[in-house]
Amino acid sequence: QVQLVESGGGLVQAGDSLRLSCAASGRIFSSYAVAWFRQAPGKEREFVAVISRSRGVTRVADSVKGRFTISIDNAKNAVYLQMNSLKPEDTGVYYCAADRTMILSSMFDARHYDHWGKGTQVTVSS
Repeated sequence: QVQLVESGGGLVQAGDSLRLSCAASGRIFSSYAVAWFRQAPGKEREFVAVISRSRGVTRVADSVKGRFTISIDNAKNAVYLQMNSLKPEDTGVYYCAADRTMILSSMFDARHYDHWGKGTQVTVSS
């Protein structure tokens, strides 16, 4: 069973940066797609970023393009979400999700991921 643990959230001001980490229980990154989703209060969970080494795919949502970057650190068996120039609308619970690599269009859809972390809260004040 794949286990994912997020860390790195916190309370920051607009314009600040945070780096979220997603640690996995096994060496899955060579064959799994790993994504970040977020959910703001009263809103649906939305796609933020995804990385798939086997597919050679790295994508971020248009709303965070130019500000967020997703990457893999094989040595630490972790996936990172570097978030710069944070805005109040970035506030929410950020979840790491993983599943065996799928077609590109499915990577943006939370329904295609079976493995989830418990989330980490990010709050951006104005």
